[in-house]
Amino acid sequence: MRSSVGFVSISMLCAASLTAQAEALRPVTEADYAPVNLQEALLGQQLFYDPILSGNRTVSCATCHHPDFATSDGVSLSLGDGGIGLGPERRPDPDNPPEQHIPRNAPALFNLGATEFTALFHDGRIAVDPDRPGGLRTPLDDEMVVGFANLLSAQTMFPVLSQDEMAGHYTENEIARAVRQGLITGPDGAWALISDRVAQIPAYAEAFTAVYPHITEPDQIAFTDISNAIAAFVAHEWRSDTSPFDAYLRGGPALPAEAEAGRVLFYETLGCAGCHAGPFQTDHGFHAMGDVQIGPGKAARFESHARDEGRFRVTGHTDDLYAFRTPSLRNIAETAPYGHAGAYAELADYLRAHADPAAAWAGYGHAAARVAPLEADTWRVLDDPAERAAILATVTGPGVTLSDAEVAALIAFLEQLTDPVALTGRLGIPAAVPSGLPVVGR
Repeated sequence: MRSSVGFVSISMLCAASLTAQAEALRPVTEADYAPVNLQEALLGQQLFYDPILSGNRTVSCATCHHPDFATSDGVSLSLGDGGIGLGPERRPDPDNPPEQHIPRNAPALFNLGATEFTALFHDGRIAVDPDRPGGLRTPLDDEMVVGFANLLSAQTMFPVLSQDEMAGHYTENEIARAVRQGLITGPDGAWALISDRVAQIPAYAEAFTAVYPHITEPDQIAFTDISNAIAAFVAHEWRSDTSPFDAYLRGGPALPAEAEAGRVLFYETLGCAGCHAGPFQTDHGFHAMGDVQIGPGKAARFESHARDEGRFRVTGHTDDLYAFRTPSLRNIAETAPYGHAGAYAELADYLRAHADPAAAWAGYGHAAARVAPLEADTWRVLDDPAERAAILATVTGPGVTLSDAEVAALIAFLEQLTDPVALTGRLGIPAAVPSGLPVVGR
């Protein structure tokens, strides 16, 4: 969910219709968000920062989604389990290094409590689906996806099961072993093991019984309760609708002159709102934009990573090859690096690359990224002419060369989407968590 700008010209993809422009330029209202229980959010705050949810008790949600880095981690590709440090300073643990980077850039978490967000992850592999028993479509069996309060809650099920992110290697802990054996639900499953850890901590047991009426004993705490609390926290903490652009849309001060020029470019001249439509600057669609791929790529579970084929991995439709979800642009000026693989550390560079993918691939240098050295295949796709050609073949229309003035104006406009309230967060980083484990960033 983070970080590519999705900049398109009329000739590259689609122009914004008058209807889309009107929707894009309406202010955000309270009706755009689901209500949040503050007590539930406070419980979720503790869980979000607590490494107790990870297999080796070393990684929390905040490791890759930290407020110091605009709810991401400031690097192209994260290091989950097996890394030490925070943000751009994070490095492989010399005593127990990870096998590879997490294959995609860690998305930002802004406005995920808004009801229009009905698909999550760069490839949209989880989505709202009223026809499914749990109301959600995911790569897991339908019977496994019951009890999650909403889509935002359900997305937490994946990081805790990922060896690269939070679970760790199956030789190291019982949660990773359960995942390796295919035991996710049930009394011996990974989710139950995580829930049991939490239930054994008195402060958590007390908090869960206070927040959820259906829980009267600690052993009734389920993973879905944990994920529901985390979702409430994320929805409350990083709601973002108080930027200068929001004030402008509500009748406040005019935008600065250069930002206004960028707004005209964005919504009118260049047609960016053809994809970055609506109050959160996303159509929630999937588009093949020829973004540079670095890193190991995203593959199926237990499969060797390779090229990242994006949405195609979810649908199997060839039209979805190398297509990725249009991200929201809220706080985009603070969420570098950019692209589904974080190939660009600078927004100006990404804007130019997004407008002209062929030129971007031809001129791309390793220094454009912000990635901790790890595995030898970080540049494998980039350095393979056949892989480059396959990705670029999905791009329709000629590239557009942006002038320096146009890039500066677009950035000036995008900076007006920066919301200081959302960047700071409403509840903040707890001084300590009930497990007693270290709080990342403290």
